[in-house]
Amino acid sequence: MRKKSTETVAASSSTWETLEAFARQSMQQLLQRMLEEEVDGVLGRGRYERRDAVDAVAGYRNGFGKWRRLSLSSGTITLRRPRVRGLTERFESRLLPAFKRRTEEVGRLLPELYLHGLALGDFDLALPRPTRDRARSRAA
Repeated sequence: MRKKSTETVAASSSTWETLEAFARQSMQQLLQRMLEEEVDGVLGRGRYERRDAVDAVAGYRNGFGKWRRLSLSSGTITLRRPRVRGLTERFESRLLPAFKRRTEEVGRLLPELYLHGLALGDFDLALPRPTRDRARSRAA
């Protein structure tokens, strides 16, 4: 008779949660760095650098906005949008627009989940699990 053990399952699930947290944190740091680089490109200089030329872009950094939550397919992360003042026109990030709260993929998924009965608690229709035949065809 085989001996059942739950220790490996518990260790595996904690490792998976740690891996997911690491992936979300890495994505958050990457997006934050990309927002900073976008501002560097608009101003033509890095953080804490002075304007070199007289005709350089007149804008300047003004800290960060409030923390913003962004829903991704792998979870929710929080970002701080850098603020820029003194430009002739308003700075609008192309990476993270002003009122963007979720990615396009999450936006498409929400109505689909609702239509499949998620509001009634029928998770099997909304999130089908792959059958063995599908899993085998993907592995091949």
